[in-house]
Amino acid sequence: MSKKANIVVQVNENIERAIRQLKKKNEREGVVRDMKRIVYYEPPTQKRRKKLMRAVRQNWIRMATQKPV
Repeated sequence: MSKKANIVVQVNENIERAIRQLKKKNEREGVVRDMKRIVYYEPPTQKRRKKLMRAVRQNWIRMATQKPV
């Protein structure tokens, strides 16, 4: 189950800029996040719990940003 990530970065003269572009593309495509998810096994109950906690947290944030009635 190996995935290959094809990320194309153009290197003209500035290698630091190319490295920054590569890091940004990695972050945007979620390469590191996917690798961590593959490496560590997470039981289905934990996945459901994380999903629920994320929904609760987002709901709290949404409620906090709304105007009081």
